[in-house]
Amino acid sequence: MSAERIEADYLIETAYDPRKAAEAMAGEQSSGTFVPVPGETPELKARSAARVEKLEVVGEVEHPSLPGSGAPPGGDRRVRARATLSWPLENIGPSLPNLMATVAGNLFELKQFSGLRILDMRLPDAFASAYPGPKFGVEGTRRLTGVGERPLIGTIIKPSIGFNPQETADVVDVLCAAGIDFIKDDELQSDGARCPFDERVRAVMRVIDRRADESGRKVMFAFNLTGGIEEMRRRHDLVQSLGGTCVMASLNSVGVAGMIALGRHAQLPIHAHRNGWGYLSRHPALGWSYVAWQKIWRLAGADHLHVNGLANKFSESDESVMESARACLAPMFDGKPCLVMPVFSSGQSARQAAGTLTGLGCGDLIFAAGGAIMAHPGGPAEGVLALKEAFEAAIACVPAERYASTHPSLAAALRMDSA
Repeated sequence: MSAERIEADYLIETAYDPRKAAEAMAGEQSSGTFVPVPGETPELKARSAARVEKLEVVGEVEHPSLPGSGAPPGGDRRVRARATLSWPLENIGPSLPNLMATVAGNLFELKQFSGLRILDMRLPDAFASAYPGPKFGVEGTRRLTGVGERPLIGTIIKPSIGFNPQETADVVDVLCAAGIDFIKDDELQSDGARCPFDERVRAVMRVIDRRADESGRKVMFAFNLTGGIEEMRRRHDLVQSLGGTCVMASLNSVGVAGMIALGRHAQLPIHAHRNGWGYLSRHPALGWSYVAWQKIWRLAGADHLHVNGLANKFSESDESVMESARACLAPMFDGKPCLVMPVFSSGQSARQAAGTLTGLGCGDLIFAAGGAIMAHPGGPAEGVLALKEAFEAAIACVPAERYASTHPSLAAALRMDSA
């Protein structure tokens, strides 16, 4: 790839000649439109037009995957192809909001396509210079939590909504005593009348500080500060002033510009939640691959990124989950890798530990479990211990059932999962 060009890979489905369809994509997202216009000279095209760099037909489909597409007269044979488009960097400069408009924009609406999905992107180094990327990532998160090489064991405050600040703090007290590494607000808990953000932060931090004084170890809590840009800045500063070590934002709610502003301002790790991801990804012939999508948020400043979990309660396959998690730990640029910590959640328990560790190939992850901790027969402390034991077994390449024969907390957790 040229150092001065942006590249994006797509899966396309069309009843038209795939080369001409891909060229229509390139025109729509750069200098062209549906008819020739004055001023679109060969010189302008050479300077500013997108190019079709690669095209590979990969199969045929009997029926259109999405409604509303067109077909040439007398032909409805539809093919799928992988296409790579590139744009001159000077079209938009190293701008993430305008990158989104360029690689996505109107493409999903073009009548030539009955399927279109962004698979990956490669960006010039100018983006690495223009954006801070994660300020903490894996290493900073480990330093702040005091957790060495093993996965971080985390959980989410449940019920998601309904507690007041003191009730929230009471749950945090139990979890801190249990030896948890990481706790987060649910994405639905923000700044409601029953649980105002400021009061919740103060109540929770009193508990965390007291427990840290007793144990010498400070639990990381991700406070959900999702809101307007100035609200998020103020809330971040409150958390920082009270000794907090993490904030959380919902990516699809705050948008690219909001996340960039928060990333530039933040002096704490940003726990990035992807709620709403399904409407961008669930149809296999539409939207975004997580491999491409997560690059936007890493550059904007996310330190942790949710990737779902194995055997999850949602529709995503295990293969997709692991591909997403590995992408978070894959370097983006030479000299500025922008690595972020993947967060596994959604119905996770001791039984997923081995597969998670094996699939990722390392322990650089947050493993967020709810019921596996709070509903453990021996209580939350036994639930946390069981998850730690499950990862100990996985690291030692010992089957969990065998390890459980000498580790009662894990044994009880496995029995609970089997019930």
